[in-house]
Amino acid sequence: MSDSVPASPAPAVLNLWCELQCPDCRTALDDVRALRERYGDRLDVRLRHFPLDKHKHSYAAAQAAEEAFELGQGWPFVEAVLARVEEFDAKGEQLLFDVARELGLDADELDTALVDGRHTLIVDIDQAEGKAIGVTGTPTYVIDGERLDGGQSQDGLRERIETIVDRVLGEGA
Repeated sequence: MSDSVPASPAPAVLNLWCELQCPDCRTALDDVRALRERYGDRLDVRLRHFPLDKHKHSYAAAQAAEEAFELGQGWPFVEAVLARVEEFDAKGEQLLFDVARELGLDADELDTALVDGRHTLIVDIDQAEGKAIGVTGTPTYVIDGERLDGGQSQDGLRERIETIVDRVLGEGA
């Protein structure tokens, strides 16, 4: 008999193309929270950036989110910014610094990250990859090669994602 513990299966990966000035992305967070609650570490939700030209602060927000991820506060930062979409539209990049401070992050370092552009390559790669696979708006989900557009309607998307995750994890009937 072997004393080895079987390896846990790799988690299912859900790529979420998102834009931090997008009201629909704020709504999508409810589904993301529910999916995380249901699957825990069996689902790896990855934020992918897709700043839209119509939102002038979205590119800076994507870079700021990357800095927050680097500092261990990525998802809390994303959720806090999306929760204040209307305020972000009015306040601009100052909101990013306010959120950083509220989360205990160094707002001056965040400002430096935006000025020196240390995260622009990540944002550009995400956006280019999104365009290459047909992302045209946000939120867009990609799981197991299937693209689901949440920008048109999010009705039924969580259920479709759950069906795919269950299949990938071998949990479905």
